[in-house]
Amino acid sequence: MAKEKTIYVCTHCGQDMPKWVGKCPSCGQWNTYVEQVVRKESPVARHGAAILEPTKSQPQTLSDIHGGEEPRINMHDEELNRVLGGGLVPGSLVLLGGEPGIGKSTLILQTVLKLNDKKVLYVSGEESARQLKLRADRISHQTSACLIVCETSLEQIYVHIKNTRPDLVIIDSIQTIFTEGIDSSPGSLVQVRECSASILKFAKESNTPVILIGHINKEGSIAGPKVLEHIVDTVLQFEGDQHYMYRILRSIKNRFGSTAELGIYEMRQNGLRQVSNPSELLLTDEHEGMSGVAIASAIEGVRPFLIETQALVSSAVYGNPQRSATGFDLRRMNMLLAVLEKRVGFKLAQKDVYLNIAGGLKVNDPAIDLSIISAILSSNMDVAIDRDICMAGEVGLSGEIRPVNRIEQRISEAEKLGFKRILIPKHNLQGLDTKKMKIEIIPVRKVEEAFRALFG
Repeated sequence: MAKEKTIYVCTHCGQDMPKWVGKCPSCGQWNTYVEQVVRKESPVARHGAAILEPTKSQPQTLSDIHGGEEPRINMHDEELNRVLGGGLVPGSLVLLGGEPGIGKSTLILQTVLKLNDKKVLYVSGEESARQLKLRADRISHQTSACLIVCETSLEQIYVHIKNTRPDLVIIDSIQTIFTEGIDSSPGSLVQVRECSASILKFAKESNTPVILIGHINKEGSIAGPKVLEHIVDTVLQFEGDQHYMYRILRSIKNRFGSTAELGIYEMRQNGLRQVSNPSELLLTDEHEGMSGVAIASAIEGVRPFLIETQALVSSAVYGNPQRSATGFDLRRMNMLLAVLEKRVGFKLAQKDVYLNIAGGLKVNDPAIDLSIISAILSSNMDVAIDRDICMAGEVGLSGEIRPVNRIEQRISEAEKLGFKRILIPKHNLQGLDTKKMKIEIIPVRKVEEAFRALFG
């Protein structure tokens, strides 16, 4: 009988200790240590990938290593390809996380059904083969050669991989997979850590890409130890509200591409539809003549789009003003309110201010500052902003409008969607060819100039 020992593992960061402690010395969280029983011998999971006859690595000089562009696997999904950085890299380990019912399995399954030129092994630890068949029939009516196996044992998964030799492996989900070398339940910290490390070893040695589907906890981060996010090459977050149609695929970490990219999908009965032009869904015509709405020309990654910023300013009922922001940094909103009060002279100290970025997006582009303060001021004065005007500009602490990057793309996007005028920082006019543009460009240098152009 194998010798066993007990260790205590932090549920927040995965740090293990020989005895129980109240405060984790690694992450500083209290009462997060739980007891885990482990065997003395080395876990089988570490050697599970040895089924595939791995080759031992030898030290090489940097000049001897072949570089160049990584080859990419086309996923036949423009949104997913862009978020991944141009496609799936062979030998990479991708982690897709999101809330229950958000559409993680649907996204992966409909992508797999399009890969007719690749042999795909779909390992399901949560759903039966019949459930996957019913979902596949709902999504697509085409026949697919995708291999389905319902298995939770890591050692058995390696046996199936050895027998089938797939080009792509999908594991749904990593929290259901366990290795027989560790005496703990599936989904525990030790199991997730050992299984993911073993899968990474297999992916790198066999040059086979693996996509893991992961759960999230109540804080919204990937469930399991933090080391899981460090192990994988790419972390994708699937966001959105179950009660709304639109879903956002965001890259949190990507070793083979940019983390600023954004993919937008629309949830339908027959699966997820790619939204190629997000400006159309982020703009509505229902607020004609209403105050507190301004249109901003924002950029996420390489993609420009126009977005609605909504503000509501009302008198504080109980003398304690409320500040609330959805999809925007609350601290930055407070800074913009201070600029309005100090530089422009509008007293908002006794007013409730609520801010919302339409469409459920979280925007980090500083170029939407001008539209934020314009929407706040519009709601405060109860004067509507013209429907055919949009804006882009960063607001400084002295009330100046600072220049923003890629102004030509912002202007062309506004022109394409039929806007007549656009407010831009005056410094952005340098080197800008305005003769070919049909949209009227209004350069502004200070916040006061912008307000005069908007409200007269």
